[in-house]
Amino acid sequence: MHPMVNDDGTAKASTGPEVASARATGDGKARTRPRGRPRSFDRETALEKALLAFWEHGYEATSVSDLTRVMDIGAPSLYAAFGDKRSLFEEVVRVYGTRYGSFTERALAEEPTARDAVERTLREAATAYTEPGHPHGCLVVHAAANCSNPEVEQSLRDRRNANIAAFESRIRADIAAGVLPPATDAAALARHTGAMIQGMSQQARDGASREELEAVAEIALSIWPRTGTHTG
Repeated sequence: MHPMVNDDGTAKASTGPEVASARATGDGKARTRPRGRPRSFDRETALEKALLAFWEHGYEATSVSDLTRVMDIGAPSLYAAFGDKRSLFEEVVRVYGTRYGSFTERALAEEPTARDAVERTLREAATAYTEPGHPHGCLVVHAAANCSNPEVEQSLRDRRNANIAAFESRIRADIAAGVLPPATDAAALARHTGAMIQGMSQQARDGASREELEAVAEIALSIWPRTGTHTG
């Protein structure tokens, strides 16, 4: 069950309806009529709607008025429940990473070699970036376009660079294990992978199909060096 939140961002009370008329107390004093409660909303539902708006339009082009419209709440409710636009976006990015963008992390954790992890990442990106039911491409890539907020821009850049660093670490481990040749340029190969992921995101935004992106991934994988010790 998602917590229900009042329209002013406070937790919704679980008590029954307020008594409309004044009620006399034991000392003869009457209670004043309580104010009407703000309407409540489901915080998780509102957050998902904000996520889709940022994913579709990017950080800069999504205004607070856009957010309140799609989330179906007032501006005071948005600020009370989520903080300002930047705080809301930071929460959106965390949710996106868990709900939609975790395939890279899983591939790196579960596949036996760097090449296997990259192959799985690119193939799953081709599927994830073109799935119906939500905007195409990657939010972390697209939301940075034309962003004038340096903190937001840096945060998204750090996330993209962290993925590249993770690929580089796995590539270096494979070099040390003899899975990849000693002369392999780990940094360049990892950055090539990052460029492919980011490029596939933009291609998906431009209308490329899953099959077209899978073909691109196949070409990207063909340049990977191999040694005789690798049988994958």
